[in-house]
Amino acid sequence: MKTKVIFVTGGVLSSLGKGLSSASIGALMEARGLTVRNLKMDPYINVDPGTMSPYQHGEVYVTDDGAETDLDLGHYERFTNQITGKTSNFTTGKVYETVIRKERRGEYLGRTVQVIPHITNEIKRRILRVPDDKTDLLIVEVGGTVGDIESLPFLEAIRQFKYDHGSDNVLFIHVTLVPYIHTADEVKTKPTQHSVKELRSIGIQPDILLCRSDRRLAPDIKKKIALFCNVDQAAVVSAPDVKSIYHLPIVFNEEGLGDMVCSKLNIWARHPDLTAWRAMVERFQTAEDVATIGIVGKYVHLVESYKSLNEALVHGGMTHRSRVELRYISSDELEKGRYDSVEGVDAILVPGGFGERGVEGKIAAVRYAREKNVPFLGICLGMQMAVVEFARNVLGLEEANSREFDQDADHLVIDLMEEQKQVTMKGGTMRLGAYPCHVKPGSLAHRIYGAEEISERHRHRYEVNSAYLEDLSAKGMKASGTSPDGQLCETVELEGHPWFFGCQFHPEYKSKPNRPHPIFEHFVRAALDQRRRREAVDAEAGEGEAQLASSVLQVSPGGVSPES
Repeated sequence: MKTKVIFVTGGVLSSLGKGLSSASIGALMEARGLTVRNLKMDPYINVDPGTMSPYQHGEVYVTDDGAETDLDLGHYERFTNQITGKTSNFTTGKVYETVIRKERRGEYLGRTVQVIPHITNEIKRRILRVPDDKTDLLIVEVGGTVGDIESLPFLEAIRQFKYDHGSDNVLFIHVTLVPYIHTADEVKTKPTQHSVKELRSIGIQPDILLCRSDRRLAPDIKKKIALFCNVDQAAVVSAPDVKSIYHLPIVFNEEGLGDMVCSKLNIWARHPDLTAWRAMVERFQTAEDVATIGIVGKYVHLVESYKSLNEALVHGGMTHRSRVELRYISSDELEKGRYDSVEGVDAILVPGGFGERGVEGKIAAVRYAREKNVPFLGICLGMQMAVVEFARNVLGLEEANSREFDQDADHLVIDLMEEQKQVTMKGGTMRLGAYPCHVKPGSLAHRIYGAEEISERHRHRYEVNSAYLEDLSAKGMKASGTSPDGQLCETVELEGHPWFFGCQFHPEYKSKPNRPHPIFEHFVRAALDQRRRREAVDAEAGEGEAQLASSVLQVSPGGVSPES
């Protein structure tokens, strides 16, 4: 087998950072000149995360080819040069669905269908279809935690995989927890010992341990872990907390992880060139300015729900050597008329979403940004709410709404396309994946992209009703980006406003730390300009107040007394 394979498992508890670790390993190996692909295997029975609540799963990441996938694929694309797709993520649900269909078609010739070998064979088949003939290294993240019953078929499949393809071609990396107990003032290795013991009990001996902790591990701690977990001491790698996730490849390189991977997999590669990564981290650490951006949504307390969006804003800030402070604002609170949370922000962003709750709060946020001349970015539903707000408060169409929220509204400025209206099954009308867009010359969109033809990823069902575009344009809201045939509105912008932009697509999916998406680059710059304007106005007002005070008060030998 030409392609080498790394399996990344996790133990002790969830949210240790298997996805970021897998992505960082990819970045480290790309820096050595290797071609890398990533795969995420999820143990839940849902076919994909498309219908899962953000409360349960966090962000749904969308690929160019229209797959709704796990958010870790976003990490893979941000850290490496790969483009993920439908084969880059699969679930227990997809595996069992495929096996059951084969059984119904009689492909198993009447045999009893079992977890071993049928389910495990299907898992291995899906792993092998990811790499192509140019892939040097495939990094496979196994979702869940060792010890979970739903992860067992995946672990059994990767155990078999090493025997199928040889120990020189397959490597097991286990991400585990080494907590610091404050009251005892000690780092504890027992959770890692038990996690590795559980993994070994099912036949998998990890080759490398990534030890998550709030600090780097001392040599004596590494020696102890190596002894009890049956690994080389050099294979015990510290994975400490870092201020920026983009510092991880550098930390892993300093810990010798790249050398260890190459040694164990017998890979001949150049020394890693991390110059670009170091420069990127340096820009983050030496940020000179700060921009406060208010994100208005109903899942604001769940940061994972807006993972790609948050990272894209960080990327935009890096370009300007600025730090982006995110203020999460509940649309439910704005709906109640509480505007204190939105006052003082340098820009407002209304992201995508589904469902009626909090919609009126998002509309209120759009109105605030439009009337107060605060830079505004609306993404997907955010753009649609900008159109609804403008139709209501500028065009005077008080009943303007989206069919998604009120199908009997007098003015459905957001509606389904005609062919979509014939599809009644929920989910059957989604526009998913990459679609082309034509940008009008001279527009803000054209200044942002510097191109007339672009491609962006979509995940939505409703569109701006083209019947209202002429009236919107007459009052100052222009459709600056459309589908190539001109039938679908892709971007809107507002004349006479410092920076007001809405897009039907999700630009956050294509932003990388070393290649920020131009929309976020321009949006953060608009926020910084807004901050400087406000500071200048405040300074001018302060000088005016000081002059007024000096004209009212005079200094006398006895102190300060009012002028007569």
